[in-house]
Amino acid sequence: MKTGGCRYGTHRVLEPKGVLPQPARVLNNDMTEIWDNELLIDVIRLNVDSASFHQIKNKLIAQGHQNLEQAFADHAIDLTTRTGKHKNEDTGSGGMLIGKVAQIGPNFEMKDKIKVGDKIASLVSLSLTPLKITKIKKVLLDKDQVEIEGQAILFSSGIYAKLPDDMDENLALSVLDVAGAPAQAERLVKPGDNVVIIGANGKSGILCNAVARERAGVSGKVIGVVRNPDYIPTCKDTGCHEVIIANATDAITIQKEVSRLTEGKMADVVINVVNIEDTELPTIMAARDRGLVYFFSMATSFTKAALGAEGIGADVDMILGNGYAHNHAMISIDLLRRNPVLMKLFQERYTDN
Repeated sequence: MKTGGCRYGTHRVLEPKGVLPQPARVLNNDMTEIWDNELLIDVIRLNVDSASFHQIKNKLIAQGHQNLEQAFADHAIDLTTRTGKHKNEDTGSGGMLIGKVAQIGPNFEMKDKIKVGDKIASLVSLSLTPLKITKIKKVLLDKDQVEIEGQAILFSSGIYAKLPDDMDENLALSVLDVAGAPAQAERLVKPGDNVVIIGANGKSGILCNAVARERAGVSGKVIGVVRNPDYIPTCKDTGCHEVIIANATDAITIQKEVSRLTEGKMADVVINVVNIEDTELPTIMAARDRGLVYFFSMATSFTKAALGAEGIGADVDMILGNGYAHNHAMISIDLLRRNPVLMKLFQERYTDN
């Protein structure tokens, strides 16, 4: 077993030297011998970030691929072979994984008690996780997931969650992948707030709907923004008082509708959980003066948000979507367990049953 590794994983960085694993272009994904401060995982399934999965699918379609499952599988193997990780080279985002603990280095900093054989979910991005894929078993195009045979490494600084015994592993993977969104929503929304959730029908969106409804209380209002009228029942069932039908890139329509539904007050908190580009200004324009804007979407451009806000004279506080918050795994799993509507939706959408 190798010794002297960095807790942040810089010992696995091949290109360029001196940077941390996330911004690195290439990582060492040799799994034959681990460092003494690493955790080795036999990977079962990858949950690719929604923005990344969406972008890869569209790129493969544009290239003329007919068999998308095979094309995606080939892309994943090529990407991890070349770079040592599953970091989308266009969006920069990754995802997360579930697997079984294969080996625990004696100096690995254990956060929760685990042992070899336990099933865990990584709570750090695939964009910084050394990953070696030996076989693609199945690509689930409707779930943003990939079943694989392979191995991955967690560094000492990395976080993880032991999968609950009373929950389908793919269900747990789906909710833990976006656990940061409802945890941050719980922090940001206050009683009486007007809250706008752009992308209210998606995986992150329905969780944020429920949290926002709880936190805003009887004196607040939760407004979902979706592109399809068929999504209205789901949005209302999960917590939205009102639903706006608009493309997430349509700033003027969203601004006008939010103004109408809030009697001109606009939103105290706007949460963006969509997986497409060019939604920065619609998000900002839905907020009141000095309102809070939370960009959880990995398709967000800091440049577009910052310069766009400046260009329209919008004085809002913008928060970048940190996927980690203290106890975010526990918060999201608990939310699912105590909310039967959410549980049913996640079971229908993200389990194989």
